[in-house]
Amino acid sequence: MRLTASDLYSYHRPSPCELRVYLRQHDVQEEEPGPYEQVIRRLGLRHEQLHLQTFSSCTDLSAATPIERVELTREAVARKDPVIYQPALVGYTLDSEGTKCEVSGQPDFLIFESDGYVIRDSKISRRISEEDHPEIIRQLQLYSWLFHQMFAVWPIRLEVHNGANAIVPVMDDHGLNALKALNTICLLKQAQSEPYSPVGWAKCGACPFNERCMQLAEQSADVALLVGVDQGLARALRSSGTNTVTELLSNYDEARLADFQRPWGTRMQKVGKKAGSILQMARAMTTKQAIVLENPSMPVSPNYAMFDLEGLPPQMDDVEKVYLWGLQVFGDQPGRFMPATGSFGTEGDREAWNKFLDNAAEIFHTYGDLPFVHWHHYERVKLDLYIQRFGDLNGIAARVKTNLLDLLPIAQRCLALPLPSYSLKVVEKFVGFKRSQEKCGGDWAIAKYIEATETQDDFLRQSVMNDILTYNREDLQATWEVFQWLKRIPLGSQSL
Repeated sequence: MRLTASDLYSYHRPSPCELRVYLRQHDVQEEEPGPYEQVIRRLGLRHEQLHLQTFSSCTDLSAATPIERVELTREAVARKDPVIYQPALVGYTLDSEGTKCEVSGQPDFLIFESDGYVIRDSKISRRISEEDHPEIIRQLQLYSWLFHQMFAVWPIRLEVHNGANAIVPVMDDHGLNALKALNTICLLKQAQSEPYSPVGWAKCGACPFNERCMQLAEQSADVALLVGVDQGLARALRSSGTNTVTELLSNYDEARLADFQRPWGTRMQKVGKKAGSILQMARAMTTKQAIVLENPSMPVSPNYAMFDLEGLPPQMDDVEKVYLWGLQVFGDQPGRFMPATGSFGTEGDREAWNKFLDNAAEIFHTYGDLPFVHWHHYERVKLDLYIQRFGDLNGIAARVKTNLLDLLPIAQRCLALPLPSYSLKVVEKFVGFKRSQEKCGGDWAIAKYIEATETQDDFLRQSVMNDILTYNREDLQATWEVFQWLKRIPLGSQSL
């Protein structure tokens, strides 16, 4: 058995999953990386290369084969080379059955100081913590143990060069937790059958086995598909003999499910008030129909402004940047699509914000106060961020905030849907909305925007931005379609 530091990443990313380790060990075919994953990899490599350039001299081992790299690392450490780039470390441990296992790892940098070597990895992630990125910490801790295996001394320090170009120290436990994790991974690789890992819309979305696992879960009506059944509850129900949605309805009424104990951190906790909602979701999933829990209460207006943003997460930019503020009025007097974007220069962020404020002011001038309809809290959060960042001189953003109408909590409160998620992309399909772009989503838009940012080809940049504008316009249209669908729910109806 061979184990690597990359196995720790495979176990944890894009989300913790025992099954992914097993599937990779058995060479199950993975989906090709999407545009977002490709962008992340490219930016990560560029981040690492820029850090490499900060060193005046460096022993670069990246071109050597893995076997050659181990011996070259020994030689470079013996010489006390100042910086060793892409070294290879190797050691040996025993698995649970006493069989010898080779363990290897390749940190990005070994940096010599007066009394020994510092091990440093360069990561695009900005938050280096147990909560956000345990796999990064475990990898560094494993490198420490491997370094000791090869050289009989411990590194003097572990650290990460993060996405904000800061050097973040990592606690060195001499590989204790990393070896425990690798022991678990070893058992998963040696398993005779697939281990169970509950599916989840957020958990599985970016995984290269997503389509495979979701299809199998749907075929078996896995209880983990239900909104409200999290990973811990799905495992606890399975342990008690409840694997499917049908079995959940057969085995539990609301009172019994409310009393059911499931793991919650280090203790056990009852399902409690969520039980009724979960059972309603199960009934909807079984009948493949939406169930009305209460009639949606919507503000009455002849016109409504649909509101949707496209932004970059902090690891993609120095700031949490919104690069597109989309607005369009629907109703008795529909308006034109009003996207607010800025240039690709340093002032682009401010330009897009000011254009959005102008667009919102025009809408207020034409229609008066009307609801600004959006899906989830992202728009409210970013309004607050940009008011703080650039101000709100005429109070337009504050007026938008006053008129915000978030459809997501309304849908969650009023409807049990036969769906694995209340994501707009999932709900819009249920109500019959169809997009012109086959594969799209927030991550796709981010990847496209990065492509537009990096190209010097004006024609290509405009083409890419047109794709993003189409995506945003259809987001607004989808929001309107779902809004109308919610408004059409018959008073007192029980199912749709």
